[in-house]
Amino acid sequence: MRQTVTLTTTGRRSGAARPVTLYAFDDDDRLVVVGSQGGKPADPAWVGNLRATPRATVRIAKGADRAIVAHEVLDGERDRLWAMVVEAFPLYATYQRRTSRTIPLFVLEPAAGDQGGRP
Repeated sequence: MRQTVTLTTTGRRSGAARPVTLYAFDDDDRLVVVGSQGGKPADPAWVGNLRATPRATVRIAKGADRAIVAHEVLDGERDRLWAMVVEAFPLYATYQRRTSRTIPLFVLEPAAGDQGGRP
């Protein structure tokens, strides 16, 4: 299922909170987000922020902010997750054709100690 979330990362240079609105996709008790930037040549800034500091927060709809830990999906799991997000939002396949970079996928999981359940 696709839903809109606000992901707040920590700026890798500034250290400031950097919110961005994204589509997220359910994968059991995790969320998957896509660094497509519409197929532009460079990754969006939030991708670099998560690579530098994988701890962040996510807000689903008008819910509370939830502490998460993100990890970039680089292994065989990426094929399954890519197929899942393209099925839910086919425009991602178009974005991938527009760029030579591999569009990054991140899985968001609840941070240790966060008692609110899924992100």
